[in-house]
Amino acid sequence: MRPSASVDSVRSWVMVAAAFAAMFASFGIAYSFGAFLEPMAEEFGAGRGTTSVFFALTSLTYFGLGALSGVAVDRYGPRRVLLVGGIALGAGLAATSQAGELWIGLLTYGLGVGIGVACAYVPMVAVVSGWFERRRTLAIGVAVTGIGLGTLAVAPLAAALIDEVGWRNTHLLLGMTGAAVLVVCALVVTRPPVQTGPAALTLAEAVRNRDYRRLYLASGLLSVALFVPFVHLPGYAVEAGVDRVAAAALVGVIGAASTAGRLVLGVVAARTGALRAFQGCFLTMGASFALWSLGSGGYGVLFTFAVVLGVGYGGFVALGPAVVAERFGTTRLGGLLGVLYTSAGIGSAVGAPLAGVAVDASGSYVPVIAGCLVLGAAAFLTVLGVGRR
Repeated sequence: MRPSASVDSVRSWVMVAAAFAAMFASFGIAYSFGAFLEPMAEEFGAGRGTTSVFFALTSLTYFGLGALSGVAVDRYGPRRVLLVGGIALGAGLAATSQAGELWIGLLTYGLGVGIGVACAYVPMVAVVSGWFERRRTLAIGVAVTGIGLGTLAVAPLAAALIDEVGWRNTHLLLGMTGAAVLVVCALVVTRPPVQTGPAALTLAEAVRNRDYRRLYLASGLLSVALFVPFVHLPGYAVEAGVDRVAAAALVGVIGAASTAGRLVLGVVAARTGALRAFQGCFLTMGASFALWSLGSGGYGVLFTFAVVLGVGYGGFVALGPAVVAERFGTTRLGGLLGVLYTSAGIGSAVGAPLAGVAVDASGSYVPVIAGCLVLGAAAFLTVLGVGRR
């Protein structure tokens, strides 16, 4: 099928802008949770492990529901999906701001933010992919930089707002703003004019494919480790004597570095191939945890760890859709990506709470960092098998 004249057009870049804004708002809010961990744990009288369940439920929801939102955008289009996400995000955070018990806040935050991100991420990546053919990798890379820049901006902003108005009012403000952004994006975005590329595998065929299963396992293993710093790095830094806002800013550093990783590694992938660059991202992220083990060396070491992890993470996010599209086709990309990202949902749901429990039980972050290093190595060895017979 020949591509429509609208593909790779100015209008295609409008879709990229809408995707960027949706991911900036939704992921910026989701990844700012590290700033909320300490004040919420203090008010509810809970340990880090219990309070980390907020983030775990959220990540499990947005990655797990990605399988549904991906299929939904293939069937119903992006506008309805984004509207659902905006309503859920606003309502969930508004309800969390009024929660009087931990379990209520856990439910409203996890479902609200989780549904919001699920409706913004996989559907918008699939839509951008459908609007491009020649510049698909670049377009996806630009769109997902919204994740990194949103994390950079919102995490320290949330920490500053918590100091000024408290965590409850901060949740309310972020919820109202995030919902407004997703609704505006829904009014702008439209279906791709044509689905380009080879016929994609069906979901049933994909789950029987050895490479797809390896990608699933590698992403799951990595995600157990990857999302631990988003929740626990600020607390680690505070215990090391770092100012609270500066500690929260480390999550923003991960986001900023991921922005560079998304763009730079997209250029690298054009020369080496998407799969090889994708495998390099796994190696970079796994090795970065060795830097965290040196975190007692001061803020500079933690800053460097955040940069290295962020670069690898950025490439991981940007190149994953390109790898799936190249190997399995583009016509059902929403569903294929959605199912693949359930592995990240499971991994992130396991990693952050277990890390919190380990810190509470041992009084040290050493076992957590060592575990992340081992998991990163295992994920890299697994993804190396993709494409080999």
